[in-house]
Amino acid sequence: MSVTFFPEKTRISVARYQKMVATGVFTKMDRIELIDGEMIDMVPIGAKHVAITTRLNKLFVLGSGDTAIVSPGGPVKLGDFSEPQPDLLVLRPRDDDYAEQIPDATDVLLLIEVSDTTLAYDQGKKLALYARYGISEYGIVDVEAGCVHVHLEPSGNAYTQMRTVMIPEVLAAQALPTIEVGLAALFA
Repeated sequence: MSVTFFPEKTRISVARYQKMVATGVFTKMDRIELIDGEMIDMVPIGAKHVAITTRLNKLFVLGSGDTAIVSPGGPVKLGDFSEPQPDLLVLRPRDDDYAEQIPDATDVLLLIEVSDTTLAYDQGKKLALYARYGISEYGIVDVEAGCVHVHLEPSGNAYTQMRTVMIPEVLAAQALPTIEVGLAALFA
């Protein structure tokens, strides 16, 4: 009697992934995210994506002062098998500025993905991941449509509140209501 073997994928843990990065298996030039134990190649970033991310970064850095830490393109640890690198993280202040360990979901005030070619992925797999780990405010900047999809109140793999803000509206993050994002200037 022969035994049938069915190959399975190996899920990579965040700890194993971080060891791979630390030992130089990956460099900063390798654009990879760890999502649910799978290493995902991130798509190249275009000029509009860079401009919007830069504008958001500047706005949140200047507007938040010492009330938050702004991390553009930084990682966030979500459980044992996910370490995405959203376009912008707005984090709770911490004395070590996250030098001792990367932020996790409890540190995140606001998470933003700038989506020019990955909208379906950001609204699907990433939205479910961020909701599952309790990211309280998730914004998706839809570059093509010129709008921002705001997701609030995570529950399971979804958010219970969603609204879309269009040009020429002004948007304020729930976590930092004094910082206003004028969509006309954001998409200029």
